[in-house]
Amino acid sequence: MSTEIQQVVLASNNRGKLNELQHRLGGLGIKLLPQSQFSIESVEENGLSFVENAILKARHACLVSGLPAIADDSGLEVDALNGAPGIYSARFAGFEATDADNNQKLLDELLGLPTEQRTARFRCLLVYMRHAKDPTPLICQGTWEGFILEAPRGDQGFGYDPLFFVPSEHCASAELPPEIKNRLSHRGQAMQALVEQLRLA
Repeated sequence: MSTEIQQVVLASNNRGKLNELQHRLGGLGIKLLPQSQFSIESVEENGLSFVENAILKARHACLVSGLPAIADDSGLEVDALNGAPGIYSARFAGFEATDADNNQKLLDELLGLPTEQRTARFRCLLVYMRHAKDPTPLICQGTWEGFILEAPRGDQGFGYDPLFFVPSEHCASAELPPEIKNRLSHRGQAMQALVEQLRLA
């Protein structure tokens, strides 16, 4: 990468994502800007996979801003549900669903299943596009394996974190301090892979 400061748009308005990614990319001379700074509205996520949705978001941000863009798409895959909720994780219980609604639906779907049949993973796909017509975007993936608990635990994090048991830490994701979660998580893994690819670019 060049030693000059390069501006890159994050196709998200999530301040937590922005801060975490900026922390990781700062050493590469990249200044990450939220899409709200360019009045970029969220694009419809009508892809059929995490990577399709991430590319849609990154391409849209590139088109509107004229700058390189980073986008991610992520969700929870439960083996007993054939990979659901997957790309529909945020709206598993409906378009207006809250985190609590989604968690309750997940518990209902898995009711009575023993622990060994409650295997699941968080998956994150992170895409970096140099411009809107970039034929070879950088695509990085992170996967975080675990189990779905029978009841929520912890008050950290968001989404399905209270139901996602992390075997290596013997606790739910929502019981982990943010710095440990950010290091272990699917998004943290994908971000680290992106940093390594950009360092070689």
